[in-house]
Amino acid sequence: MMSNDDILEALEITAKLMELHNENPFKTKAYTNAAYKLSKLRYDFEGKTQEEIESIEGIGKGISAKIVELITTGSTKDLSDLVEKTPAGVIQMLGVKGLGPKKVRQLSLELQVESIGELLYACNENRLIGLKGFGEKTQLAVKQNIEFKILNTNKFHYAALEKPLMKLVDVIRENQPGIQVCLIGQMARKDEVIDKLDMLMDAEIKIDISALEKTIPLPMHYEVCKPDEFFYKSVEFSAKPEHLEKINFSSLSHKKFESEKEVYAALNLQYIEPELREGLGEVERARKNKIPKLIELSDLKGILHNHSTYSDGVHTLKQMADRCKEMGYGYFGICDHSKTAVYAQGLPIERVLDQFKEIEKLNKTYSGFTILKGIESDILNDGSLDYPEEILKQFDFIVASVHSNLKMNEEKATDRLLKAIENPYTSILGHPTGRLLLARNGYPIDHKKIIDACSANKVSIELNAHPYRLDIDWRWIPYCMEKGVLIAINPDAHHMDGFNDLYYGVCAARKGMLDKENCLNALSLNELLQKFKK
Repeated sequence: MMSNDDILEALEITAKLMELHNENPFKTKAYTNAAYKLSKLRYDFEGKTQEEIESIEGIGKGISAKIVELITTGSTKDLSDLVEKTPAGVIQMLGVKGLGPKKVRQLSLELQVESIGELLYACNENRLIGLKGFGEKTQLAVKQNIEFKILNTNKFHYAALEKPLMKLVDVIRENQPGIQVCLIGQMARKDEVIDKLDMLMDAEIKIDISALEKTIPLPMHYEVCKPDEFFYKSVEFSAKPEHLEKINFSSLSHKKFESEKEVYAALNLQYIEPELREGLGEVERARKNKIPKLIELSDLKGILHNHSTYSDGVHTLKQMADRCKEMGYGYFGICDHSKTAVYAQGLPIERVLDQFKEIEKLNKTYSGFTILKGIESDILNDGSLDYPEEILKQFDFIVASVHSNLKMNEEKATDRLLKAIENPYTSILGHPTGRLLLARNGYPIDHKKIIDACSANKVSIELNAHPYRLDIDWRWIPYCMEKGVLIAINPDAHHMDGFNDLYYGVCAARKGMLDKENCLNALSLNELLQKFKK
C-alpha cells in the first residue's frame, strides 16, 4: 500500500521531470498542484475508490486516475517513461533543496554534471560561481543542501514507519500464538527521526512475513531471547546506553520478570516509560518518585491552530469544526493564515471580518462546543504582527509564527521572536524554530531567552504536532515547565484527518515529560479563555 508520502513523492518527481524535459506545461502544473494539495493532507488512501480520491479539492479526474495507477502498480506510465529517459543521478539532483528542474538542466548541459557526487565536487571546485543565475552564495547553499541530504539518507519520520511496523507486529502475534514480540530501540522510544529498526521476540518467526517487510523502507534487525528474559531484554534494548549506565541494569540479568514495571521495581525505581529512556535526568527523577503522570491524548480538551478553505486548508470552517466536535472535543481554534502569507491565501482584513461573522453564526448552532476566533499571524521581519491593533484585539487568541526570511543568525531570529512574544496580543508562539525534520534545519534561537520571555509575557509555546515539525523540540519542555510556560499541542491541521497528528504531538510531549497540568489545550474552555486574557 502506497502512503500519502509515497504518492506525494511520485507526483512531485513526475512534475519535476516533466519540467526538466520541457513537456506540456498544463499537465506539469496539474501534477504540481496535486502534490501541493497532498502535502497539506496526510491523506489515507487505503481502501479509497477513484471517485473518493477525485472528490479531494484540487485533485481532478486525470490526477485521481494516476493516483489509482500508483496505488495499483507502484508507478504510472508517465513516470516510468520519464525515468527511463533521465539519468538516475539527475533524478537525485532534483531532490536537492533549492535546485529546480531549470537549474538542474542548466548544470547538466553547461557543466556535464549528472550526479549529486559530481555536483558536490563541482561546488568544491567553485565551478558554479561563473554560471548565470548562480554565484558564491547560491553555490554555498547548494553544497550545504547536498551535505544535509547525504546526512539524512535512509532516515524516516516516526509517523511514516509506525503503521506498517505495528501491522507487522500484529500479524506475527495473530499467526504465531504465544510468541512475545515488541518493537525496541528508536521505535520503542518514539524518536522523531528513525534510521534503525529493531524487534524483540522470544522465539524464531515461523511465518512468511516477506511481503510485509517490503512495505518498510528500512531493514529490520531481529533480536531473539529466551522467554524468561523477554521483559529484561525489552528494557535493555529500548533504552539508550546513557540510561542503562545509571540504573545498575546488569545486576538483574539472572532474574525473571513478568513485566517491564517489575524490572524497575527491582531497581527500587519509579517506572520509566520507554519514551523517557534517554539518560536525560529521568533516572534521577525516578529515584525521587518525581516523574509526573505523562500526558495522554485523552487529556486534550480542544484543538487549536487549524486551517480552512479561508486560507490554504482543504475543508470548510464548518466541516473542520463539525469533525472536531464529532471527535469529542469541546472547542476548536481556527487559525487561518494572515494577510502577508499570500502564498497560502492569507486573509485580508475584510475576509477576517467575514470569518468572524460565520463563526458567530455557527456558534449559535452548537451546544457544548465553541469555535474560537484565532489567526496564525505572520511574525514580520521586524518582529511585529500582521494586522493593526484594532483587528488584533478582536481575535480570541493569536498564534504568532515565522514563515518568511528564514535564513537568520541566532541574534536576529531571537530578537525577532522576542518582539512578537512581547506583543500583548500574542497568545501562542507557533513552531518556534521553523524546522522541517529531514528537510530543513530550523533557524537558530536562544531557547532559554525565548522561554523566559514567554514566561514573563504569559505566552504559551506550540509543540507543532505535524510529524515533520514536532517543534518546539521536546528536549526544551522540562525548562518550559520549570518556567511555567504552557505547551499547546497543535496539529496545524489543513484537513480534517490532520487532527490525527495530535497523537504524534503527544508522543513528543511525553518524551519531554509533559503532564496535562502544563498543557494549554488540556484546559477547559473557561480556563483557556482566562489564560488568553492574560
